Amino acid sequence: MFEHFFQCPYCWEEVSMLLDPSVNQTYVEDCEVCCNPIEVTVSFEDGALTTFAAESIEQ
Repeated sequence: MFEHFFQCPYCWEEVSMLLDPSVNQTYVEDCEVCCNPIEVTVSFEDGALTTFAAESIEQ
């Protein structure tokens, strides 16, 4: 697991998430600042992060 920092697509604050490099996945996690749901997509290759996307979910 490693910590990855990015900007929330709702409140624009810098937040962090713990990512597991053993799996590629898409999931929803709430922003630790504003609590809005963020769709997170992560991909790894040879243990290195190759794709990271954090997008707002239209409601």
